Amino acid sequence: MMASEQQTVLDAASAPRPRDDAVRPPRPVRRWLVPLLVVLLLAQMAAVMVTTAVQQTPTIDEPVYVATAADYLHGRGVRHNPEHPPLGKLVIAAGVAIADPHVDTAFDGPQIDLGPHLLYASGNDPWRLMFWARLPVIVLTLLSGLVVFAFARELAGRAAGLTALALYSFSPDVVAHGSLATLDVPMAGFLLTSVWLLWRARVRPRLYVPLAGLALGAALATKMSALPAVPVLLGLAALSVWSARPGDGTRARLLRVLTGTAVLALAAVAVVWASYLVVDPRLRGTAQDQVPVVHGLRGTLADLLPFPRAYADGMRIQFRFENHPWEGFLFGRVYTGHLWYYLPAALLVKTPLGLLALWAAGAAVLVAVRRLRPAAPYLLVPAGVLLASAMTASRDLGTRYTLFLPMFLTVAAGCVLAVRRRWATFVTGALVLFVAVSSARTFPYYLPYSNEAFGGPARTHLRLHDSNVDWGQDLGRLADRLRERYPDERIWLVYKGSGVSSSYGIEAADPREVPVDEVRGLLVVSDSSVAKAKGRLAELIDSSRPVDEVGHSITIYRR
Repeated sequence: MMASEQQTVLDAASAPRPRDDAVRPPRPVRRWLVPLLVVLLLAQMAAVMVTTAVQQTPTIDEPVYVATAADYLHGRGVRHNPEHPPLGKLVIAAGVAIADPHVDTAFDGPQIDLGPHLLYASGNDPWRLMFWARLPVIVLTLLSGLVVFAFARELAGRAAGLTALALYSFSPDVVAHGSLATLDVPMAGFLLTSVWLLWRARVRPRLYVPLAGLALGAALATKMSALPAVPVLLGLAALSVWSARPGDGTRARLLRVLTGTAVLALAAVAVVWASYLVVDPRLRGTAQDQVPVVHGLRGTLADLLPFPRAYADGMRIQFRFENHPWEGFLFGRVYTGHLWYYLPAALLVKTPLGLLALWAAGAAVLVAVRRLRPAAPYLLVPAGVLLASAMTASRDLGTRYTLFLPMFLTVAAGCVLAVRRRWATFVTGALVLFVAVSSARTFPYYLPYSNEAFGGPARTHLRLHDSNVDWGQDLGRLADRLRERYPDERIWLVYKGSGVSSSYGIEAADPREVPVDEVRGLLVVSDSSVAKAKGRLAELIDSSRPVDEVGHSITIYRR
């Protein structure tokens, strides 16, 4: 037997066994069943996200992104929010353009006032503007769901794809942050798309490696926290190209590996440059806020990256944030600084129990099942590296920094069905149903979700704070509650958020600015402020009686 024939036989013997659904011609009913289920899962997810989006007031981060997007539409360059690259805000700008808000081009105040000025002081309807700004992110979140489905289906069949999509569509964190005009979900979705394309490059590298580079560039041009994934994806590109034609000689394969990784890197760099050129064609814009001087390894890294100067400036601003002594809250403990175990602990609280179980089982199946083992580096290594990077960051502010996990590990969870045992199918179905019920029970309050082991969304504020619970999203609901149940009451408000209470009809005073004995009536406090209360605010809360709550993020006290 000739060497080429021997290699063909070996390749056929070592190839994954074809799935039943890949061999048997689909029946007419089944041919339409899978697309129908995909549409239904995404439709319910879209309905939930749109409902959530129209009911929530701006969260802390959203106004500056929306206002910067409006700045982009008026050709004002990268003056504001330079700490994040432009692409995610250009996505948001697609919705802002439809809302067509009035922009005060003469505004020259600090960045922290930019968003509130656009929303509340420029004659715009904040509800309408925020809905349209959030809509493009909702669309991107749904498209990422299609990638989740396609990736899992390619690995373990249609049932695995549907399982992964169901888990993704019911993930409270994905629904919560996919409903907001923020950057975390788009960045994670672009990264997953890049990895999926690299997996496909094992068969057609010439087509999929450049596309993977474009998706990686989109992630880098959305949020700088994607940078730790770059060496991982370069390694995966090398692995895919090396695996594409195993019969060729070593020298030829090495040459293709070098070419493939170079193509991936160049495509990614091109996308980053393009995003800045769209915003500032001459690249002459300068950040309004002062860019800090960063020395040492971090400064060298910012200088060496082949990106525009504005990107390096944004990195320096991010490094300044990392040096800030942030205050955290975990399981009732207020602390200054960073806890390395904060994110694993927060994920334990914020992730549905069924999803945690399927994540672990999916990771085990990827490693244990021989035909799935080649996919393990593509799903587990990027997720692990990004999680390790997030765990070293100084800001213990929420699981939104780990939104890549509900994407990568959900694909892995779908692969549990590769275990051809009836009990595995039954257990997986039961856990998916458990996740769906847990998610439905928190509707429409997805930001403060916690699983049943930790008491559900009503008790999340006892263990976590900030974007895990209270990100300023319930100011509008508070206005409705006060108008319906407490008309004509004196209101004292301590609100953590970017909204302007008077714009929603709330006439309130700050109780911290008067003597304690003068505070009479209703004391309304955001739960993040309750968690970290000290001094006069702590005294006010201790001497008050809780009588109501709003959205599991704001507590109303009677004094």
